[in-house]
Amino acid sequence: MVGKTMTLHAQESHTRGAVRSPWLMLALATIGFAVNFWAWALISPLGPMFRDTGTLGELSESDVALLVAVPVLVGSLGRIIVGALTDRYGGRVMFPLVSAVTIVPILFIGFVAIDSYALLLVGGFFLGIAGTAFAVGVPFVNAWFPPDRRGLAIGIFGAGMGGTALSALTTVKVFTNVGESAPFVLTAVVLAVYAVTAWLVLRDAPGRTVPTVPLATRLIATAKLPITWQACILYAVAFGAYVAFSVYLPAYLKTAHGLDPADAANRMAGFVVVAVLMRPAGGWLSDRLGAIPVLTAVFGVVTVCAAISAGTPPLDGIGTVAFLVMAAALGAGSGATFALIARVTDPSRVGGVTGLVGAAGGLGGFVPPLLMGYVYGRTESYAIGLWLLAVASAVTLALTLTIVRRTANLGGTTP
Repeated sequence: MVGKTMTLHAQESHTRGAVRSPWLMLALATIGFAVNFWAWALISPLGPMFRDTGTLGELSESDVALLVAVPVLVGSLGRIIVGALTDRYGGRVMFPLVSAVTIVPILFIGFVAIDSYALLLVGGFFLGIAGTAFAVGVPFVNAWFPPDRRGLAIGIFGAGMGGTALSALTTVKVFTNVGESAPFVLTAVVLAVYAVTAWLVLRDAPGRTVPTVPLATRLIATAKLPITWQACILYAVAFGAYVAFSVYLPAYLKTAHGLDPADAANRMAGFVVVAVLMRPAGGWLSDRLGAIPVLTAVFGVVTVCAAISAGTPPLDGIGTVAFLVMAAALGAGSGATFALIARVTDPSRVGGVTGLVGAAGGLGGFVPPLLMGYVYGRTESYAIGLWLLAVASAVTLALTLTIVRRTANLGGTTP
């Protein structure tokens, strides 16, 4: 009788703990995402400074664009493998692993590569590992929450992309006032603390399904799902545009509007904060209104704002408004995309889908900075790149209203 009573008490205690633990796990995952994104964006705020000071030699606009885009490329492609590995090994293993491994390229950049453009490209390549943290967190968080709360939960997790704002607000100031290696040492220490904490505290959701099919087979099967390639397009535009602006906006504002590096970095941080705040809102609205209406509004707004920005309006008026409204739409669209994925994807495949979709989003952020730098170098205008964003958004809007809507309906849920 005593043993039975103790068992019942243990079960009740476990149940009470399970009620609280999803939000603790969400909080820790969000912090991990933010810290890794902080690391991922370390080079971006320094790009215009390197060009102006000449410490790396004479750099063109295209050189700066490549420097800030390389971590985005690696972090994007790496999500494909990391997402599938998270399905297999869980976030409890992958979060500390990604965070710890990222420390190596950070210290390499801070102490070895800081005065060499070629070595910075090498360091930036491996710094891209930090960007794969996104593909760890989405399946991890998804498994902890029921379907009717996944949009909000993944949206809150997605707010961790605000780590790029931390980088924008701190990197240039610490680099200038404390020392060239200081921002990299600071980030490495924070990552080390998080890796240890995550290893000790994080736990995978009870009942998590561990796939037994080989990795390559799972990736091929996941790639064939309609929601995978459709969400890849949605996220390539929504999150890709966010990433592109978050890494290239300082250079754009410096060149197009004549701002100094610190002011440009602060304004980029404002763009990031707005997008970050709207990402949970996009997930929450998708839980209640459906992902399709939210995505429809998002791509309509981005189309209009990108077209306005193509005219390079002054920042003391419509120029700032257009960028901030676009930031809000891009953040909401990123949240809505993964709310849709959570609704129509089997939980055991969310990691694989997230990896592929996250890669598409990152690649969507890799191409525009290179394109903008290339076009500006030949036309001294950013208008073509912004018009291309408007066109891409309009095409994605049409896709959302037709093919994606059909997929959402076939998924057995409200679109």
